[in-house]
Amino acid sequence: MTRSPLFLAALASSAVPGLDPVTVEGVPARPGDLFEIAYVQDSQDRRWVVKCPATPAAGAMLDDIAALSGLLGRRLDVAMPMVRGSAPVPEGRAAVYLRVPGRPLDFAGLQPGQLAAEVGRTLAHIHNVEHLLFEEAGRPTYDAEAHRRRQLSELDRAAATGHVPTGLLTRWEHTLEDVSLWRFAPSTIHGTFTGQNVLASFDDEDDSASGRVRGVLAWEESRIGDPADDFAELSSVTPPETLDAILEAYAQSRVERPDVHLVRRARLAAEMTPLRTLLHALASGRLEVVERTADELRTLDARVEGDDRRHAEEDAERSERTRAARERADLVLDPDDPERPEPAWDATQPHTPFPMLGETQAISTTTLLDDYDPAAPLRHGGSDTEQPPGAEQSQPVPLVAPDADATAFEIDEVEALPDGVLDLHEGASDFVPVTTSDQPGHDRHP
Repeated sequence: MTRSPLFLAALASSAVPGLDPVTVEGVPARPGDLFEIAYVQDSQDRRWVVKCPATPAAGAMLDDIAALSGLLGRRLDVAMPMVRGSAPVPEGRAAVYLRVPGRPLDFAGLQPGQLAAEVGRTLAHIHNVEHLLFEEAGRPTYDAEAHRRRQLSELDRAAATGHVPTGLLTRWEHTLEDVSLWRFAPSTIHGTFTGQNVLASFDDEDDSASGRVRGVLAWEESRIGDPADDFAELSSVTPPETLDAILEAYAQSRVERPDVHLVRRARLAAEMTPLRTLLHALASGRLEVVERTADELRTLDARVEGDDRRHAEEDAERSERTRAARERADLVLDPDDPERPEPAWDATQPHTPFPMLGETQAISTTTLLDDYDPAAPLRHGGSDTEQPPGAEQSQPVPLVAPDADATAFEIDEVEALPDGVLDLHEGASDFVPVTTSDQPGHDRHP
């Protein structure tokens, strides 16, 4: 159903007391859009947005977002649509809210600088929101395994349509079955973090570096899930240097350290976006959208190999830039300077600006044990403390007891000491024998 802008203006007037429409401007609809939108200016020069669902499912989304905006709106550093009123329609209820100021961004033209850092910090702020708030608003929740299986299910449904090239199906299936890529901490995510949904204002209209993020629109797909999903468009269209700047600002502002495979999963999410469009179009019977999306998938299949080579080069350059930056930082401070500050080890804060590929791999304990010298004195604390290479990135190593009937257990490899090495904390306290209360002559004390 296509409603006229005048009808939408009438809905806005009935939804918000005191809203007296003066002008109205309709937003051109595209095939498959879930909402019909119009901009209304009232007699008090206020600018409003009226958003009307096109399907009952879209109506349910609007109801959920109305609840989320009331809980989340005052906790964000940027603005989001705050529903001020609603009007009934056959598909549910139309929502009316004040128009969020700012202009949509073109992520493909975004350059490193203040605005790119603002985008990274905005994403981090969204991902830092407490899960309880989204759960209270009724937003969907997916842990890492549920998210992976959900995508595998979508892949199976898409394969049954016959519209997805075999090469893409195989490529995506292999990535989704590599469980090592899907170890992440679920976060509160926006769900459709694209340039058209991110609004910015500029102090100087001719200088993009003067821009600041003012608001984020379209929260209908918000949920608790994989933070990489919000990087889908950023990872696919932004220049490599810009993506690095966004990731650095993001990692510095995040409460939890981003996982090393975030960019790779973001690229997969970007590749699979047409697949989800295909499934939605098939479910609603929009055959013209199905045909258009099938063409997009065939084009994607022809270029993924070139994309992989380009991404490999970008990742190598990113790692090299990180290594060079660390070397320059080390040269600034003389290691022999007695006033050189000790490194600040704070496990509650983000670590290096962003974890690069290969930097969180486990090391072998065999090498550590071969290098151990029992005659060497143990050293504690201070700048002389030595740490085995890679100890920060160590992974649990299974150790099996010598008894065949014993149960295997896991222990962090940096805690596994070779035979003959005393506990580093030996002498800190002594064991004191204590008699039990069942022994004769023992007095029980409170």
